[in-house]
Amino acid sequence: MVSATRAAHEIEVTAESLQEDLARLEIQKQALERELAAVAAHLDSVQRALSALTVLMAEPSGRRAAEQPEQAKAATPVVAPATRTARKQSARRQAEPAQKEKPAASSHAGAEESRNYGALTEQIMEYFAGVGDAEVRARDVAAALGRDTDSGSINAVRSTLDRLVGTSRVRRAGRGLYRAQKS
Repeated sequence: MVSATRAAHEIEVTAESLQEDLARLEIQKQALERELAAVAAHLDSVQRALSALTVLMAEPSGRRAAEQPEQAKAATPVVAPATRTARKQSARRQAEPAQKEKPAASSHAGAEESRNYGALTEQIMEYFAGVGDAEVRARDVAAALGRDTDSGSINAVRSTLDRLVGTSRVRRAGRGLYRAQKS
């Protein structure tokens, strides 16, 4: 009889451990899905930019892509099948109702997924308008915007900051430091 209670106790401890692992893995899965969505969006914007540049390079000098809308339409970026599959899977997961009760920490992550990726740029620009001439890190910007401090969210902010540096809307003040562009 002692061995039966001991076995029941071991099963209970194992079940508790697995519950903790499940909660941790669900949070990690959501973070990776957000990071994948950010990478896919960045990949799409890089492909569009590259396609536009390819069209410009192929044109004879003195002609502009704006003058030839047919060529610009033909330069539609090609999305890799793996990227399309990942986007479809991510969209399916977001559309599925929650089947299991998720831990309280992941409720904030669900709200993060509903944010529009393009809105992040505007949020960052509003943040820089408020901080003035201060030098900030991507981690600080993510925290100020209320985004999770996991690597996926910070990398999404960092990627957006790098694109803003490329378009001269934000400037790099040093390694990992960003500053609002002076008007």
